Amino acid sequence: MEATVTRTGTEGKTWGGGNQPLKVSYGKMMMWFFILSDALTFSGFLASYGFARYKFSESWPIADEVFTHFPFLHGVEAPMYYVALMTFILIFSSVTMVLAVDAGHQMKKSKVTFYMLLTIIGGIVFLGSQAWEWKNFIQGTYGAVETRGGNVLQVVNDEGHRVALDEFVVAAPTERLQQTRSNALWFVDEPTLPRFTMEDVLVGFAANPNLHIRTQQLTETGEKVVLTRAESLAKLENEGIGIIEGANLQKNEYGNPLFGGFFFFITGFHGFHVLTGVLINIIIFFNVLIGTYERRGHYEMVEKVGLYWHFVDLVWVFVFTFFYLV
Repeated sequence: MEATVTRTGTEGKTWGGGNQPLKVSYGKMMMWFFILSDALTFSGFLASYGFARYKFSESWPIADEVFTHFPFLHGVEAPMYYVALMTFILIFSSVTMVLAVDAGHQMKKSKVTFYMLLTIIGGIVFLGSQAWEWKNFIQGTYGAVETRGGNVLQVVNDEGHRVALDEFVVAAPTERLQQTRSNALWFVDEPTLPRFTMEDVLVGFAANPNLHIRTQQLTETGEKVVLTRAESLAKLENEGIGIIEGANLQKNEYGNPLFGGFFFFITGFHGFHVLTGVLINIIIFFNVLIGTYERRGHYEMVEKVGLYWHFVDLVWVFVFTFFYLV
């Protein structure tokens, strides 16, 4: 028995399976589906980051103390300046992509080529900047002391400013050798030995009366607790077990190690999207050069990759807000 469909005027019409639902092509529709699914993925990651930060708010790193480097300005404190520059470059690349799409609508091949090239350059500069930020984050700036409970003790001066271990610790001569595959019991290389021991830190700390220990606990005003001189010495002697320099997936000199895991995963996942976008843009750029879209009579492919690029830029705005501003 066949079903009967009754239509009353134009309002009762059902979609008959045409090639352009909602007046967009199949390719653009699929790009919107991908963007929606990817947006849900990033939302889940950022929500997880938010819950972790709320739970460990007392030990969460302070962004102004983590991201303080600027290229070619060694030793100059420039908190968040380079991250802000990276963000501007990526957003500007989104503007050039808009101009490329608009030029495509006007069938102006030379302008599409020029603005696509600027977009590619912006993406490459952003990726290089992100790699540079990763290097500094992994390498570390100040160093810290790890406690038995897995917390981090940071060294500050009388004015409350962070002090690097290099500034007051001198490594004592030692005969301790790093274990390698050739002499280790389990045929694996031992992790790189720290430059300082706890004894070196204690000696250097005791010799500088202007130094104090800052814990991960917060005061009522939201600032980290700075111990007195006597409390600082006692804290180091009783709870300090080792040195942390830099950050990885297990340890983090700036605070809770979860921050490092989320930072590497989420910014790395976004960086992978940017890299993919750059590679696709390069392919589209060469297709523009050889006149592929001129022969087709439209530049819809530029518009589709533009949708992806705008999405990547928008996601970075949220990543930037969660990791660097909040």
